[in-house]
Amino acid sequence: MDSRVHLFPFLCCHRSIQVGERLSWEDRYVSRSGTEGKSASGTVVSNTTTTRLSGPWLLIARAVWLALVIPSLGLCIASLLVSYQQVQSGAIPVQAQQFLPTIGLSVSGFATLNTIFNVITSTIWYGVGFFIFWRRSDDWLALLAAFVLVMFNVTTFSNNNTPAVLAPAYPALALPLNLMDFLGGISLGVFFLLFPSGRLVPRWMGLILLLLIIQAFFANFPSPSSPFDANWPAWLQLLLTLVIYGAIIYSQIYRYRRASTPAQRQQTKWVVLGVAVAIGVIVGILAITFLIPSSVNYSFGEFIVTFIIWPAALLLIPLSIGFSILRYRLYDIDLLINRTLVYGTLTVLLALIYVGLVIGLGSLVRLLTGQLGQSPAVIVISTLAIAALFQPLRHRIQAIIDRRFYRRKYDAAKIVEAFSATLRNEVDLSQLSAHLLNVVQETMQPSHVSLWVREGSRTEARSLQADKPSPGEAGVREKIAEHGV
Repeated sequence: MDSRVHLFPFLCCHRSIQVGERLSWEDRYVSRSGTEGKSASGTVVSNTTTTRLSGPWLLIARAVWLALVIPSLGLCIASLLVSYQQVQSGAIPVQAQQFLPTIGLSVSGFATLNTIFNVITSTIWYGVGFFIFWRRSDDWLALLAAFVLVMFNVTTFSNNNTPAVLAPAYPALALPLNLMDFLGGISLGVFFLLFPSGRLVPRWMGLILLLLIIQAFFANFPSPSSPFDANWPAWLQLLLTLVIYGAIIYSQIYRYRRASTPAQRQQTKWVVLGVAVAIGVIVGILAITFLIPSSVNYSFGEFIVTFIIWPAALLLIPLSIGFSILRYRLYDIDLLINRTLVYGTLTVLLALIYVGLVIGLGSLVRLLTGQLGQSPAVIVISTLAIAALFQPLRHRIQAIIDRRFYRRKYDAAKIVEAFSATLRNEVDLSQLSAHLLNVVQETMQPSHVSLWVREGSRTEARSLQADKPSPGEAGVREKIAEHGV
């Protein structure tokens, strides 16, 4: 029997363990506290910050969290009821009121459906927040994330815009609403400055945190209608916003590349994916809104975008934060990002090709036949072309994205594939060992690799020599040759 068959049970790749590294897969990739990470430049970065709470601090944190969240829940419910009454009384755009009869809805019916939808979206924000509180309330960073999610429903960013709805109806609630809006906005910025390790990276981000608090205070007090920054020039407010959120983005990039552990990088990917897709959808909505002339009649698409797609897109934020904090299927994010890039790009390209084919073939048909209407043959040919292009284009886009964004994994797959081909043809044990060590070095990139081949025991009938069969195998081969098999 070929000695290569017996090689792999006796191969042992030894990786020297650096300070802080652990052999357990779960400890290496999932543990957050008390571990050390390796930066992109190869420098080991200490990550000893713990976010766990215990003893009286845990009880105080939970009590403060509940003391702030329960009133916000009451304000959110009150805003839903007031919003229902306002919409029912006609407090929606005139164009929307004129459009509703065309889809068979009255203003009262729309008010009911709109309230139900707002209840569903608010429930998701609250549900994820309370679930994180239930499962991870002994972690102050998880408590902060849960606080961000539940307080979102009483900020000006919410679907129902709670402060704008309740303050005119109940002036006595103006100050509590301002405070809730202030805390919600601050907690969101603090979360992105501290996530996922619970510390400011780099340290000078403390100045950005102070600037964020100052800006939020001047924007919410003494009241949103007449804040302290009402007389500030527009360019100054824009500059502050760009500096604060630009610094937050820089902090996350710097943290990801230099200070995060593998598990923390996966957490960052989840949150960045959810926030990026949500912001992308919102920016696309705004672009479409600006492109639509004001003289155009209110359309079904604009109606759906305004009342459904916008709040639905924002739901990606609590869902991604929930997956990240609870670490549920944490390592599926790479596959999800890969598929999002592939099928997003594929959809855009196929849509452009389809539109181009329909316009081009339609113009050609009109030029040749003089037919003014759209020919069914043009639609059929364009559809068949898209169906034929789908698989080849998908494979091509997949290969390009793998080479561009997943180069390390792509190279590793190619190296292993080449080694498999070598394994079928190589018969020299020393050459095979050298190939194996090279494959391990290039794919796993350990700090040290060594190969141990166990010597055959006296009771074994097989030998590990590459070019010489064992006596037992030689006798079998001779007998087979004698019988002509």
